[in-house]
Amino acid sequence: MGESLDGVKGKRVVFVTVGTTRFDALVKVVDSQEVKDELLRRGYTNLLIQMGRGSYLPTKSTGDDGSLAVDYFTFSSSIVEHLKSASLVISHAGSGSIFETMRFGKPLIVVVNEDLMDNHQSELAEELAERKHLYCARPPTLHLTIASMDLKSLVPYSPGDATPVAKLINRFLGFPED
Repeated sequence: MGESLDGVKGKRVVFVTVGTTRFDALVKVVDSQEVKDELLRRGYTNLLIQMGRGSYLPTKSTGDDGSLAVDYFTFSSSIVEHLKSASLVISHAGSGSIFETMRFGKPLIVVVNEDLMDNHQSELAEELAERKHLYCARPPTLHLTIASMDLKSLVPYSPGDATPVAKLINRFLGFPED
């Protein structure tokens, strides 16, 4: 797993994003030895964490000692390149992050922020997990989700056609139909 045809181990990146929020519980758990060991066991080589407004600083590592290479940053003008190069994405439950990741066809684990009071985001994540488009976890169960995930069982997400909804909204607002 993770090896190219010439036997050289390839780079398999796990990209973690918390968006523009503060979600230290997610950053802490992906920085835990338990999660890093499980990612390494599953053949991942690099962990890149976008930590947003959080105050917890993960432990950087070059991975030279056979461990997972770990790096982090706070914000980027765009995370598209990080998503495209990732072998696995672990994300907060924001709809933008979820749908952007699925649009690129990347395997996704959504971690629900249990500290949010009215957590409508968990409903979206749980519904998409039920439809087998992604995995849904909480910070304390992330290592178990990684250990048991079968990425081949995920169903690609196909966005629906929004044209009928847009036409209905336009009609309601009194705009002429094209």
